[in-house]
Amino acid sequence: MTGFDQELDASGLNCPLPILRAKKTLSSMESGKILRIIATDPGSVKDFEAFSKQTGNELLESAEDGGKYMFLLRKG
Repeated sequence: MTGFDQELDASGLNCPLPILRAKKTLSSMESGKILRIIATDPGSVKDFEAFSKQTGNELLESAEDGGKYMFLLRKG
Protein backbone atom coordinates (compact mmCIF):
# COMPACT_ATOMS: atom_id res chain seq x y z
CA MET A 1 0.00 0.00 0.00
CA THR A 2 1.79 3.07 -1.24
CA GLY A 3 1.00 6.53 -2.44
CA PHE A 4 -0.68 8.35 0.42
CA ASP A 5 -0.37 11.88 1.75
CA GLN A 6 -1.06 11.36 5.43
CA GLU A 7 -1.25 8.42 7.82
CA LEU A 8 -3.53 7.82 10.80
CA ASP A 9 -2.71 5.01 13.22
CA ALA A 10 -5.94 4.00 14.96
CA SER A 11 -4.55 0.73 16.32
CA GLY A 12 -6.13 -0.35 19.59
CA LEU A 13 -9.15 1.91 19.11
CA ASN A 14 -12.63 0.41 18.87
CA CYS A 15 -15.61 1.59 16.86
CA PRO A 16 -16.48 4.41 16.37
CA LEU A 17 -13.11 5.99 17.26
CA PRO A 18 -11.21 5.01 14.06
CA ILE A 19 -13.98 6.63 11.98
CA LEU A 20 -14.11 9.75 14.15
CA ARG A 21 -10.32 10.19 13.99
CA ALA A 22 -10.37 9.65 10.21
CA LYS A 23 -13.16 12.20 9.81
CA LYS A 24 -11.20 14.75 11.85
CA THR A 25 -7.97 14.10 9.91
CA LEU A 26 -9.75 14.30 6.54
CA SER A 27 -11.32 17.63 7.48
CA SER A 28 -7.86 19.22 7.58
CA MET A 29 -6.79 17.72 4.24
CA GLU A 30 -7.32 19.07 0.72
CA SER A 31 -9.69 17.37 -1.73
CA GLY A 32 -8.02 14.58 -3.68
CA LYS A 33 -5.43 13.88 -0.96
CA ILE A 34 -5.13 10.30 0.29
CA LEU A 35 -5.29 9.22 3.91
CA ARG A 36 -3.94 5.84 5.00
CA ILE A 37 -5.60 4.44 8.12
CA ILE A 38 -4.32 1.55 10.21
CA ALA A 39 -6.84 -0.07 12.55
CA THR A 40 -7.05 -3.25 14.63
CA ASP A 41 -10.84 -3.37 15.08
CA PRO A 42 -12.33 -6.02 12.71
CA GLY A 43 -15.54 -3.95 12.61
CA SER A 44 -13.64 -1.12 10.95
CA VAL A 45 -13.87 -2.89 7.57
CA LYS A 46 -17.65 -2.43 7.37
CA ASP A 47 -17.40 0.94 9.12
CA PHE A 48 -15.06 2.43 6.52
CA GLU A 49 -17.13 1.02 3.64
CA ALA A 50 -20.23 2.74 5.06
CA PHE A 51 -18.27 5.90 5.92
CA SER A 52 -17.01 6.27 2.35
CA LYS A 53 -20.53 5.85 0.91
CA GLN A 54 -22.06 8.33 3.35
CA THR A 55 -19.38 11.02 3.07
CA GLY A 56 -18.30 10.85 -0.57
CA ASN A 57 -14.71 10.06 0.38
CA GLU A 58 -13.54 7.26 -1.92
CA LEU A 59 -12.32 4.02 -0.34
CA LEU A 60 -9.46 3.16 -2.71
CA GLU A 61 -8.12 0.12 -0.92
CA SER A 62 -8.88 -2.10 2.05
CA ALA A 63 -6.48 -4.81 3.23
CA GLU A 64 -5.87 -7.03 6.24
CA ASP A 65 -2.49 -8.25 7.42
CA GLY A 66 -2.05 -10.21 10.64
CA GLY A 67 -4.87 -8.52 12.52
CA LYS A 68 -4.11 -5.05 11.20
CA TYR A 69 -6.55 -3.45 8.79
CA MET A 70 -5.34 -0.85 6.34
CA PHE A 71 -7.48 1.55 4.35
CA LEU A 72 -6.75 4.18 1.74
CA LEU A 73 -9.34 6.95 1.55
CA ARG A 74 -9.30 9.74 -1.02
CA LYS A 75 -10.89 12.91 0.26
CA GLY A 76 -13.91 13.84 -1.85
